[in-house]
Amino acid sequence: MPAEWRYRGRVVTGEDIIFIRQFIAQNPGASRRRLSAKLCEAWQWKQANGALRDMVCRGLLLMLHRAGEIELPPVRQVSLNPFVERERPAPVLLDTTPIAGTLGALQPIELQQVRRSGDEPLFNSLMEHYHYLGYEQPVGEHLKYLAWALGRPIACLAWSSAPRHLGSRDRYIGWNAEARRRNIRFLAYNTRFLILPWVQVPHLASHLLGKMTRALSGDWERMYGHPVYFAETFIDPGRFRGTCYRAANWVLLGHTTGRGKNDRTNKPNRPIKEVLGLPLVSRFRELLSQL
Repeated sequence: MPAEWRYRGRVVTGEDIIFIRQFIAQNPGASRRRLSAKLCEAWQWKQANGALRDMVCRGLLLMLHRAGEIELPPVRQVSLNPFVERERPAPVLLDTTPIAGTLGALQPIELQQVRRSGDEPLFNSLMEHYHYLGYEQPVGEHLKYLAWALGRPIACLAWSSAPRHLGSRDRYIGWNAEARRRNIRFLAYNTRFLILPWVQVPHLASHLLGKMTRALSGDWERMYGHPVYFAETFIDPGRFRGTCYRAANWVLLGHTTGRGKNDRTNKPNRPIKEVLGLPLVSRFRELLSQL
């Protein structure tokens, strides 16, 4: 048995594994789902907003089970994976009359955070049917925004937890591995940005990015119990120039390796992308480097 295991940033020692074995023995009738929830409570393993890290704990238990370190009870129910087998967002009826003119004439523009709201299905549908990558259900902490003007949706922006390992970003921040492990939750990754195709207003994209990043940290804290200090995104230079990000003061941090997070060959297997970032507070390096 290894001296310790690591899973999603948590170190699991030999003593922890002995505890888990005893814990399973003391709860002989509990399902795998119930065991993971009770173990989170015993360990006080929670998110910043106080919610149990149940899904992460379930993954940890499954890893130890497959490695032969613990014996989980048999699976009682096989559920469809909602991230693999799920219904695609249905199309919605919208007014697609072209919107053109100046940014000033479009004002006021309202930015609405729709995660866990009645307008979340509208966001999902717009992403599915008008973004070239389609809709993808985020994993972990995430927020979804609709921009409104003239009583109509005009744009969508999606944000999620940042990738754990990103060389150019990590060098720009200057943190070490332990600081990154502790503080990665204070970064937000812009996964999608869509201006609806019938909206043709110069400078709208950079205006929305500026408006968005002023609101992001406060909204994140209201949803998840902690702020964010740094925003990042990827740009595929084969498709886009990233002009709106640069106009909104985002800076080029470097490039991806093109290998992806599950690389085993050390050879590029996907397009190399530009990595752009934006500090949301002036003390971001100090805050993100704290241990």
